[in-house]
Amino acid sequence: MTLVAGVDSSTQSCKVVIRDAETGELVREGRASHPDGTEVHPSHWWSALQTALSDAGGLDDVAALSVAGQQHGMVCLDENGEVVREALLWNDTRSAAAAADLTAELGASEWAARIGLVPVASFTITKLRWLARHEPANAQRTAAVCLPHDWLTWRLRGTGDLADLVTDRSDASGTGYFDSVTDSYVPDLVSLGLGRSDVVLPRVLGPAEFVEGPVRLGAGAGDNAAAMLGVGGGVVVSLGTSGVVTATSDVRAEDPSGIVAGFADATGRYLPLACTLNAARVLDATARMLGVDLEQLSTLALSAPAGAEGLVLVPYLEGERTPNLPDATGALHGLTLTNATPANIARAAVEGMLCGLAVGLDALVSQGADVSGVRLVGGAAASRAVREIAPTVFGVPVTVPAPGEYVADGAARQAAWTLTGGATPPEWAGAESTRYEADAVASVRERYREAAERYLTR
Repeated sequence: MTLVAGVDSSTQSCKVVIRDAETGELVREGRASHPDGTEVHPSHWWSALQTALSDAGGLDDVAALSVAGQQHGMVCLDENGEVVREALLWNDTRSAAAAADLTAELGASEWAARIGLVPVASFTITKLRWLARHEPANAQRTAAVCLPHDWLTWRLRGTGDLADLVTDRSDASGTGYFDSVTDSYVPDLVSLGLGRSDVVLPRVLGPAEFVEGPVRLGAGAGDNAAAMLGVGGGVVVSLGTSGVVTATSDVRAEDPSGIVAGFADATGRYLPLACTLNAARVLDATARMLGVDLEQLSTLALSAPAGAEGLVLVPYLEGERTPNLPDATGALHGLTLTNATPANIARAAVEGMLCGLAVGLDALVSQGADVSGVRLVGGAAASRAVREIAPTVFGVPVTVPAPGEYVADGAARQAAWTLTGGATPPEWAGAESTRYEADAVASVRERYREAAERYLTR
């Protein structure tokens, strides 16, 4: 049996799966936590990776490994390969003003046409602009810029040479200075962000390409592209720290509204994607507010009627990216003496979170995606209320695969691809899934739309 490893270095933790390269069968796995916060020293990711690898039984019998990681994070290295400052993560919104300025300088249509993206605070280029403005000494010290998964792959290589930094087109396409049509960096955009373009950027590997390390190291991927490999395609709604709606396409999305990001995928195609900042943690916060656990929250939500008797939660608890409202806060609308019950609040939290994702689904449709069904994954998909309410909000059947580490699984599948070298990744048996169907409740979406629009008309 030939074994491969897949790594998911996410915002919250590091997960490692070891799988049979031919069948995809899970052999063993491990995990370790990451510290909280929106800026983290990359050394914490390295420590967590070592712990998770050890927990998974090590790499002595593993032939290949790929790292998938949280997208957009800014890792700056000096000429000696030392970290210049703590990495700013995708969910750090201090670069919101920089994003607005960058958008204004070129115009949203120009950004979308050139790289398929319109700057928002999540993207690396906005963090580079923030660094240049607020920490000019650190900006000057920066000799190389990479992403979290790039840095971990580089550390695994162990050479310490900046020239050995590598990435893949899926993660590079989320920086704000990479053209996924020509598969090349755009120097004038790097300069627009950092104030100069003479920094080392990771070499972009092809989907099945690899470099040598302690084992064969695949190109890796951004977490969303890896998850798509892990679940086997389709239209996917992922409910983790962030909420993500994505699909595969042969054409890069170019949405000047910025709602749909025109990312690349991990196979040579494209990955139109809409992302919300608020997903599973909306349920965590609501459960905490009501003094219940997540299972009790689910039971409460299902005991309330659809529409929560007119109660609407706009779930912008940490600002929002879709729509781009980094300074927004959450709000309950329609609260009355009659509907002010724990059950209705729980129902409104689930519906509000899902309505935020439905905005992303609508945006994908406007970019040509066929949304006749949805695969629902991520931590919040474990909630019975989320699974049963989702089709009433999305208006299409919802399929929930058996729980799994889809990002790490996708990375493992990519690692297996480096061994076969074919035109497509190896076919692995998909996880068992459950299908949920229900009639759409249009009034839920309509009331949510009216409440959310108040933010856009202030």
